[in-house]
Amino acid sequence: MAEVIPDKYLDLFRKKAFASLATVMPDGRPQVTPVWCDYDGSHVIVNSAKGRRKDLNMRAEPRVSLAIIDPDNPYRYLEVRGQVTEITEAGADDHIDKMAKKYLNADKYPNRRAGEVRVIYKIRPEHCTSMG
Repeated sequence: MAEVIPDKYLDLFRKKAFASLATVMPDGRPQVTPVWCDYDGSHVIVNSAKGRRKDLNMRAEPRVSLAIIDPDNPYRYLEVRGQVTEITEAGADDHIDKMAKKYLNADKYPNRRAGEVRVIYKIRPEHCTSMG
């Protein structure tokens, strides 16, 4: 069952708030990576490059969790547990540029590597926990 992000925490997706994305390794151990995140009204959106560890993990095991900490108040956070319901390359280059504008105030993502294929992961929230 999908859960909607509480209105009180939607501002975290407009701020330069980093999320800690937890995925599951092939051997079952957790793996956590800081990521930029976005929200489209029904899915949390994360962007990465094809072949990275989090990409491989989410393709193999779609259950994930994110903790988004308010950069203005580290005691205020939102945790979202959910499932990756869509993985697509369509629009991923434009999306990473949008995220670069939000987080770096740069018009283009400056850390692109030659041959890199960008990927969008849409995460359907199933449970939210929050504080603050």
